[in-house]
Amino acid sequence: MAILPEVKSHYGKLKFYIDNQWVESASSEVQETTNPATGRPIAEYPTATRDEARAAVESAQRGFKAWNEIALRERAKTLFDMRQAFEEDYDVLCRVLTQDHGRTMGESRGSVRRVIENIESACAACYAMPKLNEHIDQLATGIDEYLIYEPLGIFLIVTPGNIPMHAWSSFVPYALAAGCSVVVSPSRQDPVAAEYITRTIEKLNLPPGLINLVHGGRQINDFILRQPEVQGVGFIGSTAAGQALFKTCGELGKSSSLNGNGKNCVVIMPDADLDIAAQYLLRACFGMTGQRCLGSDNVLVHEKVFDQMKEKFVAAAKAMKIGYGLDESMELGPHASRNGMEKTLAWIDKCLSEGGKLALDGRETVPAECKDGYFVGATIFEDVTTEMEVTTEESFGPLACLMRFNDLDKVIEWHNKANYDQGHSACIMTADNKAARKFIREMETGNIGVNVAVPQPYSFFPLASKKQSFLGNAKSRYASMRLFLDEKTVTSRWV
Repeated sequence: MAILPEVKSHYGKLKFYIDNQWVESASSEVQETTNPATGRPIAEYPTATRDEARAAVESAQRGFKAWNEIALRERAKTLFDMRQAFEEDYDVLCRVLTQDHGRTMGESRGSVRRVIENIESACAACYAMPKLNEHIDQLATGIDEYLIYEPLGIFLIVTPGNIPMHAWSSFVPYALAAGCSVVVSPSRQDPVAAEYITRTIEKLNLPPGLINLVHGGRQINDFILRQPEVQGVGFIGSTAAGQALFKTCGELGKSSSLNGNGKNCVVIMPDADLDIAAQYLLRACFGMTGQRCLGSDNVLVHEKVFDQMKEKFVAAAKAMKIGYGLDESMELGPHASRNGMEKTLAWIDKCLSEGGKLALDGRETVPAECKDGYFVGATIFEDVTTEMEVTTEESFGPLACLMRFNDLDKVIEWHNKANYDQGHSACIMTADNKAARKFIREMETGNIGVNVAVPQPYSFFPLASKKQSFLGNAKSRYASMRLFLDEKTVTSRWV
């Protein structure tokens, strides 16, 4: 298979996008970002000053006012044009995402396709939104009443390091469909991806200030959120960061959609097709190097098929090709950051200290040519028990903990108790309708999968996470329309 060229070997010092202009930052705080497959720097990015963040907010306020003077049909056409722009830049965006984040090209193609699907969904929302408005004629004698949905205004959008493009599309197109403007503050792990998304939408001749980009961090994000013109925040990232934003939103009375961590599981029943399950587990546990919100590292296997499942899973994991994702034959890329790799290595050590036994040690399977990148190979533990702390802590690496069980009721009880504060995803592999239905009804988890590897909802469904895995008043994707809109009633008397 082909080894694709990098879009650039180095992208220079990144700029902010404010008022439809690329702005050189005056900040003295400048950091490097690296290609995680090689460890080599590929760009420098500044951290915005408060004055620069304030300029982005003021720009967004002007963009919001201008956008709402444009006819609905023209705003909808702009979203359709956005979809076309992403199709045209599809290959470049995929290669940038692989170079900046580390995922394989297959994973990048899937992620950018999810971006386009979200834009399509926002196109539908743009036309569906006016139909939400209600009108009752002659509610009382001579009195008519209306319910109107109106855009709230400016929103801060904070994207994570693991899904920088997909997360952008989970909020920004919907904000535009609702009539809002945005200030985007991307993760420091992959700032080049954020710039290239912005370069794609730059082609659309949007009203100045409708979409703004600054490189911030927690302090700048907090500053932006506290600006009086900013109405709320859309966020995907860690639960700790989400809780901090949630506290600020509560203090200030602002809207939020905050998506955090989870500890997910896959349950293999004795009647599951084990060959198919082994392939599904590769995606569930090792897809995107384990840095996936709905991926899993707890794998509970019925004792009747445990040994067979382990053998098939280990063999499939051993066969995965590890390396730089621009080589299209690669199946497992690096972590997005050195810090992520180090956390995975520490997690492996902790599992070993708690009594876990390695069935496959990914520290020993990384090719020599990958030594400078942030790689850990697929790692599988056995002899893991539900008493171990690692079964309740998200690893966010290419790891799987195999656990035996003989009673689905006990699995459900344990999972719900162990994840009392988390509720991202849970999957079951089975041919038994009764077992599947029980799993769906009793698992206290927002995204359930039956005979699928990763229960990723389509764009016009919400990411339905529960408990502390989600905080706020509206879920992401199509459901985020509720984040960006407010209600107004009009009562009129003419007689």
